[in-house]
Amino acid sequence: MRSERTDDHAVLDIGSRVEMLVDEWLVAAKQGVALQLTPPVKREIVLELDRPWEGPASGYFSVLQEGERIRLYYRGYCPDADASEEQVACCAESNDGIRFARPDLGLYAFGGSSANNIVWRGNAAHNFAPFRDTNPAAAPEERYKALGGASSGNARDNQGVLYAFVSNDGFKWEIMQGDPVMTSGSFDSQNIAFWDERSRTYRCYSRYFSANGIRSIQSAESRDFRTWFDFRPNVYAEDAPEEHFYTNATVLCPGTNQYVAFPKRFFPARKKVPEHAGSGVSDAVFITSRDGVHWDRSFLEAWCRPGPDRRNWTQRSNMVAAGMVQTSPEEFSLYISEHYAWDDCRLRRVTVRRHGFASMHAGAGGGEFTTRPLRFAGNRLVLNYATSAAGSVRVELQDETGLPLPGYGLADMEPLYGDELDGVVQWKDGGDLSGLAGKPVKLRFVLRDADLYAIQFARGKSSPAVQKC
Repeated sequence: MRSERTDDHAVLDIGSRVEMLVDEWLVAAKQGVALQLTPPVKREIVLELDRPWEGPASGYFSVLQEGERIRLYYRGYCPDADASEEQVACCAESNDGIRFARPDLGLYAFGGSSANNIVWRGNAAHNFAPFRDTNPAAAPEERYKALGGASSGNARDNQGVLYAFVSNDGFKWEIMQGDPVMTSGSFDSQNIAFWDERSRTYRCYSRYFSANGIRSIQSAESRDFRTWFDFRPNVYAEDAPEEHFYTNATVLCPGTNQYVAFPKRFFPARKKVPEHAGSGVSDAVFITSRDGVHWDRSFLEAWCRPGPDRRNWTQRSNMVAAGMVQTSPEEFSLYISEHYAWDDCRLRRVTVRRHGFASMHAGAGGGEFTTRPLRFAGNRLVLNYATSAAGSVRVELQDETGLPLPGYGLADMEPLYGDELDGVVQWKDGGDLSGLAGKPVKLRFVLRDADLYAIQFARGKSSPAVQKC
């Protein structure tokens, strides 16, 4: 379900960035193929919230990557009152994204001891969401930033407040200014921010309640993290269902110009486990955007299901952490909470093929699609694809009118088969496309028992580099 569409005849400029097949923005015509969502692979438990300053209500995780170091922030102890000053926010660290350790920071006392990993105490710890500021103009003493706050009174009145925080090391935090930086939203859930290198602004994605009382996502931008423009609700296609999106976990996917989000979809009226005190069940869905405001819901099914574990079928579990890290050249790691409000509340790692959140899929009978006209930069075409032993991927380059370019037809290419993240397309005259760079072309893909996850017109001979978030 697309929320917007530009002129199909307009020439798209994709440069040398990765284009994931998560929507039909590139597609002009297709037959026998369809977009297919790729569920994540559930991996190991990376953190059990079993310290005295944590507990069953721990949550709202944020993960950020700095080279080989990965930091994980989360709410620890949380009493019944959302606005309680007794709440704490914590930080854990990892070198591999799998084994997380709690540094002994000694900043705040809990239960008579300061031997803990608490980085903030107060009502803003309820949803304290840090990120590392990659804005080149950011002051060194403000290299880490965060938002935190709470609703005031009834969250459905959208009268909450968010405060801005800064830190030079990610451990010792201070409020940026005395007054809240945002006052238009419920803000009782996780509200995240990041530096958006594409728009050259800070972006905040937060929660508000729609006129129908539905938990929804809105976004705002800022040039300095202090003064924010008005919030704009996420826009979806008219036929997209209105569902409770409890959190959003929005990020600009590394190596691309595509925003992805993983809202926790909440069904408050359902109750699967009778003995559990709370009502509601939830899962995680996958949505995408190319401008950060208009969102594509090509996939209405769950991205990550609760699974057979009964404790994931209770309220507020299955919440995707804000942030995405690259834990190997082949995979992205994300994190999802489990067993909320149980005595073994925990966080699990899930993995996705690099840039492989979805694919254009064809079965054994085969199919094909043709792109809209596009311009590229680079000298070779690289595919992220997978086939069966019998399957194949073939590519034809066409001119703007749809005629095959001499030497780049289907018959000029040896079919690709296998499972590669950086498979280089070769035609009979080689794979050097530098002579076509900057000129309008179309691509025709013919697939058989295959998945095409992403394409990239890359430069050089080595595998295309992927930046880390």
